[in-house]
Amino acid sequence: MARDPDTIEREIVKAREALASTLDQLGEKASPKRLADNAKTTVRAKLDDPRVKFPLIGVGALVATLLLRKLFR
Repeated sequence: MARDPDTIEREIVKAREALASTLDQLGEKASPKRLADNAKTTVRAKLDDPRVKFPLIGVGALVATLLLRKLFR
């Protein structure tokens, strides 16, 4: 059974609008600035954790000590 051309056209318009909305949402989620901001926030949260922060400080101090010993020998 043939469908009414007006109904088909309305369905096409609805599908086009839904696709445009989905593409806008994907574009926003994949924005490089947003991804960079999310990564920066995640790294800062990890570095604020004392279980990560203090061992990193210790490793940094160890590396600095070893470099100073090597320079002044």
